[in-house]
Amino acid sequence: MLYSRRALLQKCGMGLPATALAQMMFSDSASAAVANPLKAKAPHFPARAKRVIHLFMNGGPSHVDTFDPKPMLTKYAGQPLPGDNPRTERKTGAAFASPYKFHRHGQSGIEVSEIFPNVAGCIDDITVIRSMHADVPNHEPSLMLMNCGDARSVRPSVGSWLTYGLGTDNQNLPAFVAMCPGYPIQESQNWQAGFLPGIYQGTYVNTKHGEIDKLIENVRNQRMEPADQRRQLDLLTELNRQHVDQRDNDPKLEARIQSFELAYRMQSEAQVAFDISREPKYIRDLYGPGIQARQILIGRRLLERGVRYVQVWHGDGQPWDNHDDIEVNHRRLAQQCDQAIAALIVDLKQRGMLDDTLVIWGGEFGRTPTVELPKKGANQGKVNGRDHNHYGFTMWLCGGGVKKGHVYGATDEFGFRAIENRVHVHDLHATMLKLLGFDHERLTYRYAGRDFRLTDVHGRVIDDIIA
Repeated sequence: MLYSRRALLQKCGMGLPATALAQMMFSDSASAAVANPLKAKAPHFPARAKRVIHLFMNGGPSHVDTFDPKPMLTKYAGQPLPGDNPRTERKTGAAFASPYKFHRHGQSGIEVSEIFPNVAGCIDDITVIRSMHADVPNHEPSLMLMNCGDARSVRPSVGSWLTYGLGTDNQNLPAFVAMCPGYPIQESQNWQAGFLPGIYQGTYVNTKHGEIDKLIENVRNQRMEPADQRRQLDLLTELNRQHVDQRDNDPKLEARIQSFELAYRMQSEAQVAFDISREPKYIRDLYGPGIQARQILIGRRLLERGVRYVQVWHGDGQPWDNHDDIEVNHRRLAQQCDQAIAALIVDLKQRGMLDDTLVIWGGEFGRTPTVELPKKGANQGKVNGRDHNHYGFTMWLCGGGVKKGHVYGATDEFGFRAIENRVHVHDLHATMLKLLGFDHERLTYRYAGRDFRLTDVHGRVIDDIIA
């Protein structure tokens, strides 16, 4: 017969010492942590940000059509770029000038594309990083790098690391919520807990549904009163605890128990948190109509209720992956979210939440300044799109301790490569963690005989973007 460690000590006739040791191992601080792994915890040092909302433009928005203007593309339009161009995933041709106009905005005078007029109105609150770079020009590994800090191996997502480090201020809602109308590619791997306990995994919500009961399915029990549910859950918990004790406190089983408890607690608050009809009309009008407005407004409601990390994906698959007809597609996509993104900044500001809420905008990479060419003999639509570009792209941050009205770094004169103050994704993660009160080298989890961290063995804090 196989015994757990606790049972083995007791069976060995060690008496009270065995009992005392078992209590030290499983009853005091250890069981307290197990009892509430999402309890709010202090970071390493005073934080500038308490919470994060990541607006993920999945598919890869073009930086040279949004927040990184390149007049030289107009000068060389239709001509080969001078010099050696870096290798791209697909074949590209001549310089492709942006079909959009850029204008200076605010006291900072930062140039923003005409397709983001509302975000442009908030530019004095934003730091634009124009020198991002990643590792490869493929969606799947770039998504994993941006979300989990590693392009190939299974690793915990950023939101999971954050909830592991900080816990949550609201025990009746998930600490980490990922919202998308449909599924992005790589699906739940984008918000996975990896080797962290399963309770730190993101809770996925399909925001294509507008009705509350479909938006957050299976939370409310339609056939049983709360008191009866509580008795049923207590019995189930007791049986599960016995099951866990016989299996050496398996963390996966423990996570399942915690998930049951969280689902029960969510009944009292989730219905309210996800119901935007409770917002005043002027707030709903501020965000505007459509799915993007709805999910971004829900994001703000979750943040103010203590949810630690909210990720808002633009859409199913990879909507910003515009290999052709970028003028029509990028304009359409920007129109879907521009008003709501600006409304989020204004709304957080008027509620006194922007100073300690970190807002992040961007995709997994950018797009080439050269036009993508169709494969020989293939019908790939119009020849007016851009290929993937991981050599240089743009992201922006707002609130949460970052500088206001600031541009950091630069790509070359055509927008192909990050050349000035280059920022790798690991550097972005290290900087995010510092804003949230963590030394990225000290936020670790021991697994398979070594200490892992979000930034692996890389990453440097970009202090120049911190206010």
